[in-house]
Amino acid sequence: MNELHTFQSEFIENSCYRMDESLRMINISLDKVSEEQVWLKPNIALNSIGNLILHLCGNMTQYGLSSLNETEDKRNRDVEFSIEGGLTKKQLFEKLSDTVGKVKASFQEVSLERLVTLKQVQGFEFSGIGNIIHVVEHFSYHTGQIAFWVKQLNNKQLGFYEGHDLNTLNDD
Repeated sequence: MNELHTFQSEFIENSCYRMDESLRMINISLDKVSEEQVWLKPNIALNSIGNLILHLCGNMTQYGLSSLNETEDKRNRDVEFSIEGGLTKKQLFEKLSDTVGKVKASFQEVSLERLVTLKQVQGFEFSGIGNIIHVVEHFSYHTGQIAFWVKQLNNKQLGFYEGHDLNTLNDD
């Protein structure tokens, strides 16, 4: 296996791992809120958990599917934030899980040529690598917002790393 293929495989594998981690954390967070709380907005400047999940699905579809696969971009971003209910926690998580699965498959199937080719997406110009980095960091960013809001609602830790010793030092 050549170094470029090894790098590509490692990059994709770790990107998919980070996607799975964010999905796991959102699942834990959703388990700790009620159906009503999932659509509650902290204030008029912030979004509900439901809106953030819909927004994540739209953004991942735009960057991780449409742009990487060079298919038509049908995203309507404003709708992601205007919906005020109508989906249960289970439906939201299923939509998110399905989107993540499709995006991870897209990552794994993307050609080396597409990874390094610049394309317009959402008014910006990114390579396929840039798209993947955006998807992963954007997912992580909003996962943190969701976790913060759930902690604020419940005044409790979420236990994302229960059973892991996070004080373990790195190997030399």
